[in-house]
Amino acid sequence: MSEMDRDELMAEVRDLEIKAKRLSRESFSGEYHTSFKGQGLDFEDYREYQHGDETRFIDWKVTARMREPHIRTFREERELSVMLAVDVSGSGRYASGRLSKKQKAARIAAVLAFCAKHNGDKVGLLLFTDRTELYLPPAKGTKHVLRMIREILGFVPEGKGTSIAHACDFMIKTLKRKSLVFMISDFMDHDFSRKLGAMSRQHETIAMRVYDPVEEALPMVGKVHLTDPETGYQTMVNTNNANVRMGYSKLNRRRLEGLQRVFSKYRIASMETSTEEDFLPALHLLFKRIHK
Repeated sequence: MSEMDRDELMAEVRDLEIKAKRLSRESFSGEYHTSFKGQGLDFEDYREYQHGDETRFIDWKVTARMREPHIRTFREERELSVMLAVDVSGSGRYASGRLSKKQKAARIAAVLAFCAKHNGDKVGLLLFTDRTELYLPPAKGTKHVLRMIREILGFVPEGKGTSIAHACDFMIKTLKRKSLVFMISDFMDHDFSRKLGAMSRQHETIAMRVYDPVEEALPMVGKVHLTDPETGYQTMVNTNNANVRMGYSKLNRRRLEGLQRVFSKYRIASMETSTEEDFLPALHLLFKRIHK
């Protein structure tokens, strides 16, 4: 990376830090806190049984020793372990406008990371393509969050393809405690349903689809050469042909319907946002749906 590229990257990180801190503090911190509860109960103490207490919490050894019924009391374990799994495959570099999908993903991840930080939760990062590119275990602190943002924006992956199944398998094997996983991707992949379902049974999983408007509907710009950034496959398409545009839209609609069926099957909460739109309304709506 050249000195100019480094300066541009650090300027973008600083800009993201300012915006994400403000958004997480002013707009999302409370919603995040109420939407995502602690992952369990920690034993706190014993006390005498009172009318109305649940009998399943009676500790029979203590009861025998004290000769009075005693129950175990617990406190909620509020601290969460949050993982941001970000797709950095070749398709994420595409941008028909100001921002690429990768840059948009970094903005979403920054807000989520600062929300976690402000609520005292640990947050980690997985960058993936068709392999594990980078793993930062969950930790606390502003320095850690800033490093995560810097890595999402500036990391140069070895792989170009996408394997959501591999990312899910990695987290299933690596995360030892129940965690909250935000999967940020364009989900342009296949054969990942079973692994995504397995991860969602082990960890609370939220799917966040980032897309470019041109991927949803081909514009009429005549004959264009298209290159798949993940495979390198090239083809020429006449975008002025109505049948071509209709066929493209139909294929894309089927793909998205299939994706929603996967999310519904495994009860995975999801949101989607374009690189050209404000993602905050979608994030607000997601938090409200989860809180219900």
